[in-house]
Amino acid sequence: MKPAARAKDWLRGVLEHFALPAAAKAEKRRDAAGLPALDPGNERVLPEIIGWLARAQDHSRLRDGGVARDYSLIRGWASSYPETTGYIIPTMLEYARRTGQAEPRERALRMADWLVGIQFADGSFQGGKIDSTPVVSVVFNTGQILLGLAAAQAETGRYLEPMRRAADWLVQVQDADGCWRRHVSPFAAGGGMQYMTHVAWGLFEAARIEPQRGWGEAGLRNVRWAIGALPANGWFDHCCLSDIRHPLTHTLGYALRGVIEAYRFAPDPALLDAAERTARGLMSALRGDGHLPARLGSDWSAADDSACLTGSVQTAICWMLLYRLTGHAEYLVAARRANAYVRRTVRLDGPPGQRGGVKGSFPVDGAYGHFEYLNWAAKFAADSLMLEQDLAAAR
Repeated sequence: MKPAARAKDWLRGVLEHFALPAAAKAEKRRDAAGLPALDPGNERVLPEIIGWLARAQDHSRLRDGGVARDYSLIRGWASSYPETTGYIIPTMLEYARRTGQAEPRERALRMADWLVGIQFADGSFQGGKIDSTPVVSVVFNTGQILLGLAAAQAETGRYLEPMRRAADWLVQVQDADGCWRRHVSPFAAGGGMQYMTHVAWGLFEAARIEPQRGWGEAGLRNVRWAIGALPANGWFDHCCLSDIRHPLTHTLGYALRGVIEAYRFAPDPALLDAAERTARGLMSALRGDGHLPARLGSDWSAADDSACLTGSVQTAICWMLLYRLTGHAEYLVAARRANAYVRRTVRLDGPPGQRGGVKGSFPVDGAYGHFEYLNWAAKFAADSLMLEQDLAAAR
């Protein structure tokens, strides 16, 4: 970076700091001091994360049954986010099953009912927050909500028709080669992105409920398109919301999870090989303390000093799933290291918007989810900690 650009960035940072609310300044100072020395552990952190998700549902600006996109240290609670509310449903259902608590299940079904109420006539769902404009059908968001509808259908048997309509729409708008290039989000980069394999996962879950409707085959077409030109080091070269050359671990995590779920749905060795290449690339970027850089370059080198905590726990989930599939212990070691790092960033005290929340970035002033606690970060963290618990119990 040129000296003039560095000076400009420094000045912008100074001006932003003085404009920050007191809570944001305090959290920035807290993170600058470094992570706590002790890992509080899954049993302490997981209930706090679930509690934060419950508060995010209760404090969404419109109180509509959806989950607030985030809690911002600058703006407070946001409005509901249909996309992520969709895939929070299976997280809450799983937590209810393992704890025997009724409330998480009730919350999950309230989320599902809200989503059914905002579904478009053609079966699709909008992009962005519920009050975002423009209001248009988006493939990625529909695929994430499909995960929730399939989970709610499996739980209750009451969501079959909305699940069918969402899955059918995704198949109808898919290109012949398996790629989704149309109905992309107006809030992200254009079509043809490899992280759409996470949409394919939604089709796999729906196909487990109704196997004969072609949804699984459509999902596999997408995943095979996504890995068709995957290089030896497992790099996805069209896999980011904003910077193709330096994608977020968040979107890399989406892409990798879709490939793994494709293999779990249809065990093709080529799918597992592709997943392992990407997983090992991500492992090469993991530091000894569990820090995974927020953005990476095509040789898996760090392109950002901060950590995207969402991407860290998504990647940890992928490593643990691969450990289950292959028995390779290095995946479990890497996942436990990444989870421990994220656990140490979660506050177990403080105001309701912060306690149990998972930041977009560590430190909190990192570029991803700048000064925000994100509902999808909490969702994936809860999933990762529950999976780690399962693997510990199995061992």
